[in-house]
Amino acid sequence: MKAAPFAYARPSTVDEAVAELARSAGGGKVLSGGQSLVPALAMRLARPEVLVDINAITELSRIERSDGFAEIGATVRQRAVERDPLSTRIPLLGLALPWVGHRELRSRGTVCGSLAHADPAAELPAVACCLDASLTLVGPSGTRRVPAREFFAGAMMTELGPDEVLTSARVPLARKGDGFGFGEIARRHGDFALAGVAVHVRDGRITLTGFGISDRPVTRTVTEVSDSLLDDMVDTEGDTHASRDYRRRLFRVLARREIARAAREAGNG
Repeated sequence: MKAAPFAYARPSTVDEAVAELARSAGGGKVLSGGQSLVPALAMRLARPEVLVDINAITELSRIERSDGFAEIGATVRQRAVERDPLSTRIPLLGLALPWVGHRELRSRGTVCGSLAHADPAAELPAVACCLDASLTLVGPSGTRRVPAREFFAGAMMTELGPDEVLTSARVPLARKGDGFGFGEIARRHGDFALAGVAVHVRDGRITLTGFGISDRPVTRTVTEVSDSLLDDMVDTEGDTHASRDYRRRLFRVLARREIARAAREAGNG
């Protein structure tokens, strides 16, 4: 199939991009990496009236560091983050990125694009929630910052308004003594995760975020982990690939393994 007809805009500033979206009155769609959007266009699962390509907005292609945080711009490629020394300052991001699709897809796909797409089986939304990142949204009413844990509203649903642009993700840098773990199970590498977990251990507290187990990332911060807690986090009804009970078994194994890994790392820090 081919995409349905659409207008194309390539603004050079964020304000111009917001204006294009506002003019479309809900009919616009932002293009950054396009690794999720372009296939959806080709299958006519997405039919925007106008495609707003933000790749010419130079300010969105930067990674900036300050005050214990890294600000990842909306057009920064996943592969660029993977290769950047930043991945050593945000170890959980470095652990997760090799699991995102394949290298060729990461060469075009963007970190913020994955967050905006909000696939419940995606790795990067889980990382953002586990690390308590925040997302910067710019619209006609100005700029607002939304915690990642409040950004995801359901499968492919977010708090991003139809006339807003997700311009960056603000991710905390690791501290001395932090420990991290990340794991997932899929039928093949690069497939959607049947179950996955991101873990952050700090000062004896465990933050774990599950993905592929609900319609959005599920985060809990605790001092002790029980099987009942892990089972409660899995609320998907299941599908042709895996039942709810099977996903619960997978998630229990993954969570306990990665919590142990993160705790060892924190203890050695």
